[in-house]
Amino acid sequence: MRIAVLLSAGRHPVSGAAVLPRLEAQAIRMAAGLGEVVGLHAGPDSAAVTDALGQGLSRIEHITVPTGDDPVPALAARLAGTTPDLILAGRRGQGGDESGLVPYALARALSLPLIPDVIAADAEADGALRFDQSLGRGALRRLLVRGPVLATCHPDAPPPLAYAYGRARRGSIETVAAPAIGAGPIPALTVEERPYRRRPKLVKGAPTGGSAAERLKAATGEAGAASAGRLLIDPDPEEAAREILAHLRQIGVLAPPGQRAPAPSLPSQM
Repeated sequence: MRIAVLLSAGRHPVSGAAVLPRLEAQAIRMAAGLGEVVGLHAGPDSAAVTDALGQGLSRIEHITVPTGDDPVPALAARLAGTTPDLILAGRRGQGGDESGLVPYALARALSLPLIPDVIAADAEADGALRFDQSLGRGALRRLLVRGPVLATCHPDAPPPLAYAYGRARRGSIETVAAPAIGAGPIPALTVEERPYRRRPKLVKGAPTGGSAAERLKAATGEAGAASAGRLLIDPDPEEAAREILAHLRQIGVLAPPGQRAPAPSLPSQM
């Protein structure tokens, strides 16, 4: 089985240094043991994906793409020529636009089915691929698919393999000529920035009748149990104690003044 793992130029969220995204390192571990695995990266240089050699890959193919150009046409042309049985990718990049649209654009360009949020993959005896897909909140779904297929890795997948310096030295990065296609720049995303506006609260159980003032208190959250007490700011200890006692009597924890609380009943002795 031939497996291709898509690699992207990730950036550390604090230092900005080039790092391998964790989801792609998890995809490398998921592909280990299933067959012949090769990494595929499209970008201006390969320095950002060299860590993948120490995470389990023995060979990486680098397609030279100018900075700012769309990598999807180059990746699609290379994958169409090599025809791997399984293509693994991260759910999104790290440190860049992180749109998560590259796997979907590749699946559309190659006319392949896409299985998102995979946490485990294995090969059946009859050549089918078995995937465990995360449905959220701990729910899983098992799928049997015949390749070729494209799948994205979920953060709940097994953690990446430990980095091995010797394995990174033995690995190789091969530069592949970019296909003669008019890729062009990445289409600009229309983003609108607006100031934050506080959303109104959803009112549950608001009174349908009553005056307008009562309905307004219910909508603003001033008609609950907290509105029955008094707000004390830096009170005296005696005043605070009196307010606490009044609240305990109001909710029935303490008996009203002048009344004795009932004595606890003791079990009778024979």
